[in-house]
Amino acid sequence: MTEAWKASVEAKIQDAVQRGEFDRLPGMGKPIPGRGAPYDEAWWIKSFLEREALPSDLLLPTSLQLRRRIEQVPDEVRDLPTEQSVRDFVGQLNAQIVAWLRFPDDGPRVAVRPVNTEDVIRRWRAERARPRATATVAEAADVPPPARRPRRSWWWRWRRRG
Repeated sequence: MTEAWKASVEAKIQDAVQRGEFDRLPGMGKPIPGRGAPYDEAWWIKSFLEREALPSDLLLPTSLQLRRRIEQVPDEVRDLPTEQSVRDFVGQLNAQIVAWLRFPDDGPRVAVRPVNTEDVIRRWRAERARPRATATVAEAADVPPPARRPRRSWWWRWRRRG
């Protein structure tokens, strides 16, 4: 039965080739991606993350994800408008940390402690009180110069005369 199945598959492939169904396929004539590279067991998850533009942090255990979020707190609260919004943000993060401390998962045992809200507020206030001179200089550098009329070359004038 196996030989009959192989023969029917080969016949169908040959019919499709004769009809031209394999002509102009995407990637035709290009090398197979990853050919010659060592085998990677997680190739499918890496390609999924790349294709969907997802951060690789999703693969980390909860303890390391929380640790990374703690490191990013100053950057995340910098643009929050009010002190209460900063307190709410830190409160939500601390609630996640406490929940993990009560029921840790099977990830690595990493020291994770709740974030001190008052320290975050103090840094947030200091950041807000810092003069905006550096920000205005950076904003001025981003403004494009005024548009100028394109300069015509010498041959343009010669061509108009003729």
